[in-house]
Amino acid sequence: MKQTDLSIFEQKILYKFNEINILEEALSHSSFVNEQDDANIKDNERFEFLGDAVLNLVVGHILMQRYPDLNEGDLSRMRAGLVNESQLATIARAIDLGSFVRLGRGEIQTNGCEKNSILADTFEAVIAAVYIDGGFDEAFKMIENHFSDLLNSIGASLDNHDYKSRIQELVQESHKIIPQYRVLHESGPDHDKTFNVQLDVREVRTEGTGKSKKMAEQDAARKALEVLKNQ
Repeated sequence: MKQTDLSIFEQKILYKFNEINILEEALSHSSFVNEQDDANIKDNERFEFLGDAVLNLVVGHILMQRYPDLNEGDLSRMRAGLVNESQLATIARAIDLGSFVRLGRGEIQTNGCEKNSILADTFEAVIAAVYIDGGFDEAFKMIENHFSDLLNSIGASLDNHDYKSRIQELVQESHKIIPQYRVLHESGPDHDKTFNVQLDVREVRTEGTGKSKKMAEQDAARKALEVLKNQ
């Protein structure tokens, strides 16, 4: 692979390597390495392993910062929706990764540069390469840049599930009243509390639970919306 090719790729991922051989290893699929006579050439599978860990850590960190009221289960589901083969392959295509990955003849003939599995794995390997070459902050920056659209789309989706706003709009239009929330009780240690909240709106009363007051209120509002829609 020519140095100029790699410089183009560096522009696409918005990171310039100090040690270009690290990037070369990240782009080397096992099918390519198996065809080489040089025993010093390594495939990118170990990089994939590390990149997967770095990616999950960074995306988890970003989600915790953006959504302080979400519990562990919700955060895990959101991360799984972001960090999967299909999404990684989509990002890989956006940076034209398929044109730079080094494949063996068999994979080239079967259009391996377009396979989701190869693109996703190689993208993880590139993340590891940035982490090894430039440290955690550079890896964080790269991931945040390339996941920004996906993160924003998930945020928009969450806004659509703002049950408190929806129920307030519904009852204010028809009855000019404000839903009333009241904390019934809270349980558990300070670092892992569970809240139980009661909502009164019109003739409907519901209770919601959550790991924060806001989440419990959303749960109660969701239940009340279901009742009101049925009425």
